[in-house]
Order: sequence, then structure tokens, then C-alpha cells
Amino acid sequence: FFFFKQKTAYGIRLSLVGSEMFIRASCWEGLERRYPGKVTDALRERLTYEINVVKTMGYTNYYLIVYDFINYAKSHDIPVGPGRGSGAGSLAAYCVGITDIDPIRYNLIFERFLNPERVSMPDFDVDFCYERRQEVSDNVNEKYGRDHVAQIVTFGTMGARAAVRDVGRVMGMSYQDVDRVAKLIPTDLKMTLKKALEVSPDLKTLYDGDSQVHELIDTSLKVEGMPRHASTHAAGVVITRDPATEYVPLSTNDGLPVTQFNMVEIERLGLLKMDFLGLRTLTVIHDTEMAVRHTKDPDFRIANLDYDDPDTYAMLAKGETEGIFQLESTGMTQVLVSMRPKNLEDIIALISLYRPGPMDSIPTYLRNRKDPSQVTYKTPQMAHIVDVTNGVVIYQEQVMQICRCLLYTSDAADERSSVDLGGPRIIKKKKNTKKKKKHTQTTTNHATHLTNTTQRNI
Repeated sequence: FFFFKQKTAYGIRLSLVGSEMFIRASCWEGLERRYPGKVTDALRERLTYEINVVKTMGYTNYYLIVYDFINYAKSHDIPVGPGRGSGAGSLAAYCVGITDIDPIRYNLIFERFLNPERVSMPDFDVDFCYERRQEVSDNVNEKYGRDHVAQIVTFGTMGARAAVRDVGRVMGMSYQDVDRVAKLIPTDLKMTLKKALEVSPDLKTLYDGDSQVHELIDTSLKVEGMPRHASTHAAGVVITRDPATEYVPLSTNDGLPVTQFNMVEIERLGLLKMDFLGLRTLTVIHDTEMAVRHTKDPDFRIANLDYDDPDTYAMLAKGETEGIFQLESTGMTQVLVSMRPKNLEDIIALISLYRPGPMDSIPTYLRNRKDPSQVTYKTPQMAHIVDVTNGVVIYQEQVMQICRCLLYTSDAADERSSVDLGGPRIIKKKKNTKKKKKHTQTTTNHATHLTNTTQRNI
């Protein structure tokens, strides 16, 4: 099957000129609403830049569709998340109401979401109330046509233990013998049979000494990682301009149409993928808001709460985190007590650090936060980028800014160079992807990098 890039595969039945005019007008109207009396030339310049990029890359209707179903949810009192992922870096999205996070206040970068050199298609991850998410999905089906909307398939693959158990059953081995072999495979994350033979002496001994076990594992190695079953992606939905059958083969799951291509192939086809995420925390927050309105304050609104409430941070510093989204685990609570957060930026940094890999930097972050004199920089040009995170590189935006500062511009203070942030965005994408061979695009000329950095004593 020949994969092709069909970036016009999506769209609603509205003329392109009408779409562009609507989004442009909504952006400028939203800019005045979001920054009343505070609109600067820098804001106007960034919004103009974003609008032009969205138009040039053909994503005007994409913004319009996302705006449409988010606006539907808000107008029907369905709780919607403020935004997550790279989409929160778009000022245009903030102005039209797709997101509710100020990208300027938090130094979020638009190019992380969308730029002319982007390898993969962008997408907005949108959280909805867990109990009412289906209402938004039903609205999309009704508006664009049920034959134009389909959920996305996901394939469960055979892990190391599952492969052994399935192969053992086909070989006619007894459950006890297969179970004995399977339990010798460590349960570590991303464990493979090859790795298990290296780290489990008992498994290796059994493999070398028992011909049946040898055959079992050799056969299991051949099927490990292969698709085992198909199910429906928890959030992925694809919307097509023409009937979905014109682009992808469909099957059904519980009576609903599901693509037979997974998210990777859907993206490579250039189809419009939406993520409708059901988040229980939004439901809890909404129910709490309603309870307060009915019992104490009829005008109470979560959106009006102050993010700088000292009592809240004092509560977190005591380790009182039960029921708080992303903060209630034992490890996270321990770090919170050690950190004693004072503002929202502290919480944001901690959530970003508390994951495999970055966790190694938590002691350094806490030490530098307690004693700023301990902060050191690999090169002075990095100081203005990582000083807000106590000298530790935490965010993807910081990686992009460092690339721009050290490799792309001669002036570290430049906010937007002629090269811009497209190259650094691709560097970040290549760093994270598991399919590096598919991205053959060259980010920049290495000789130029070396020349630029050498001339600036970096």
C-alpha cells in the first residue's frame, strides 16, 4: 500500500476564504479580550506570525474544527481542560478559546506545536469531563456526518511473558511448565526475551539445559512484539472531508466504526486526528464547584481562583496531597515536602521533573533552589534560559531555546531569528522518536554550527 501525504483529507464544508476570515477575526478579537488594555506590538507581531503559519501550512480548518467542538462543550456546560501538550504554546489558540493557558506568561513556544519544518502533523489534546465526553463525540458525529467520523484502532502486542504463554499453549506444554518459564521473566518495564536471558540466570540455565524450553523461547522470540489483538483507542478520533471509507478501511467495535490503521498510519496518511480525552479530575472539580455554589457561594467559579494562594502551597508543603491530580503519589508527596513550593511555577517544574530520566535532576534542582550560589551553567549563554528553573534544563521549550541560542543566532537575546525555531523543534522531535530512520530531514549544516559556536567561544 502506497502511503501518501494528503494534508487536505480533512475539512468542514466551509469555504477556505470564509474559514481564514473567521479565524483571523476571532484571533484579533480574542487578543483584546485576553489582554485588555495590555496589547503590545510584540503580541501583535507574534499573533500575526502564528496566523500566517497556520494559513500557509493549511491548518486553518483544523483550528476551526477544534474551536467548534470545544465551543460546543463550553456552551453546554461540559467541563473542558485548559489545554495540554504543545498546543498550549499557540497564542492564536489561546485567543480563539481553544486553550485557556497564557503562552506568554509561561514562555511557551509556538514552534513546538507548529512550524514549516515540522515532520509530523500537530494535534490538540483536549480533556473533557469523563462522564460527558461522549456528548462531544456525538456532536462531532452529527455535525460532520457519521460516515465522516471514526474511532482509531490500537493493537495490543505480545510482550515477553504473553508470547511465552501463547506459544507454550500452541506447543501443547502443560500450564505448570509454561508458567514456570514465564515467571522467570522479569516484570521490568520494556522487558524483552533477549534481555531476560541476559539478566535472569535461572532462565538462561533452563534455556540451555532443557530442549523443550529452548524451542519454546526461540519460537517466542519470533512472535514477540507482534500484534495480538485489536481494540479501540481510548481517545483517538479521525474526521475526514469525504466518507472515511475513501481513505481507510473500517471495521466495527461495539457497533462503532473503527479504522483498521493505527495512529501512526493515520498520521502518515495526513488525516485529521483528534484526541477526546476523558479526565475524571475534571468531573470531580465540576462536581465540587457545583457543591460550593449550592451550599456556600452561588457565584463561585473555579476559573476565578487565585493561583497565588499561600494557604494552598502551605497545605502541599505539609504533604496533604490526597486526591490532588498528579501530586498524590507517595514519591511526589515526599518531594513536595522537601521542596516546600511557594508558587505555581514550582508545581509545574516538579511535575515535569517527576518522571523517568529527569528524576535524576531533582536533587540538583532542590539544592540549587535552596542555595542559588550553587547554580552553574555549561556556558553563560544559557543563564537567561535556565535561571527560572534553578540552572536545570527541565522543559522542551528550554531545549529549543538553547539550540536557537547556541546554534542558530549570534545574539542570545534575539526572540525570533531568521532561522526561527523550526530546526530546534525537529531536533527535539528526533530526540524523542523511536522511529528515527523515518525522519531523514536534515536540521542544519553541522559545519555552520561549529563555525558559529567556535567564533562565539562556546
